[in-house]
Amino acid sequence: MKIAFVGFGGVGQSLAKLLVEQKRQLIEDFGFEPVIVAVSDVMKGAVYDPKGLDIPHLLEVLDETGNMENYFNTRSKVVKGLNSLETITGTNAEVIVEVTYTNVKTGQPAIDHCKAAFENKKSLVTTNKGPVALLYQELGELAAKNDVFWGFEGTVMSGTPALRMPVSTLAGNDITEIKGILNGTTNYILTEMEAGSSYENALAKAQELGYAEADPTSDVEGYDARYKAVILSNYLMGGNITPDDVACQGISGITVEKMEEVKSRNKTIRLLARIKKANGKITAKVQPEELEKNDPLASVQGPTNGILYKCNLAGPIFLTGAGAGLRETAYSLLIDLINYQREKRMKVREVDYNAN
Repeated sequence: MKIAFVGFGGVGQSLAKLLVEQKRQLIEDFGFEPVIVAVSDVMKGAVYDPKGLDIPHLLEVLDETGNMENYFNTRSKVVKGLNSLETITGTNAEVIVEVTYTNVKTGQPAIDHCKAAFENKKSLVTTNKGPVALLYQELGELAAKNDVFWGFEGTVMSGTPALRMPVSTLAGNDITEIKGILNGTTNYILTEMEAGSSYENALAKAQELGYAEADPTSDVEGYDARYKAVILSNYLMGGNITPDDVACQGISGITVEKMEEVKSRNKTIRLLARIKKANGKITAKVQPEELEKNDPLASVQGPTNGILYKCNLAGPIFLTGAGAGLRETAYSLLIDLINYQREKRMKVREVDYNAN
């Protein structure tokens, strides 16, 4: 499987390392031999070798010089300087790993990257929420039209399979409600406040530990969770809602006094995304909610995520795990690549069966 990376920050590099580390197992277990042929990053340069890049050497060069274009290989001709769209359309990669920094409000440049890949009959896996939250229907139809794979497992709970798990293992159920803690930053802050910290001190600590960005607005005002609620609604429940359809309230207005008052009633506060389906209509909202201590989501502590699916046959199904982290997010991309490989092999079997 020839792979091109568009974006090569912490997540992209973590996936590249995983593919090197797990190469033997991927071949033995899935018949999947990853060959990274191109990497393009707006800050770190771009390199392309149709025969495959020496990834340990590339990572070493990047670590030492900060620019991938210092990479060389005496055994083959390396093309340098391709931009993201040229890397997608002009290389021999069959699948694109899209891990750029994307504007969630516009979905760019990831939306253009998805369109370019699909129109050129290339599959794509991504952790970018923007394209899935804003253009799920359109991009899904474009991928189907060109018979390519589109994977986005990591857009909701990183390496915790909040999307594929219910699709594959809860098949046959009608999921009538989803509620979840989908943002680790806010959950960490609320957990710290539960222990007595002020909102300001908890936020500062989250920033110090790398859980929160310098500008934490998207997390603390609930916008990140809102986009994830849209993805869950449309992908798992057959909705067609937009971020503007999701009422949203963050945690910045929660005080120490409020938290203490809630604790005195043996409850806790969590920022929840809640999605309901009734009579064919889907509604979704994101807001802080008081939870009883015996609610499974009340037990989710720190920068962890949790999600509860209410199913008509299986009943409530609870899933929890890491919602962030470089290696965890890289693993979500690996999940998608493995499932892409599985689909490829199934198509080959179908062709062989029909031919016989």
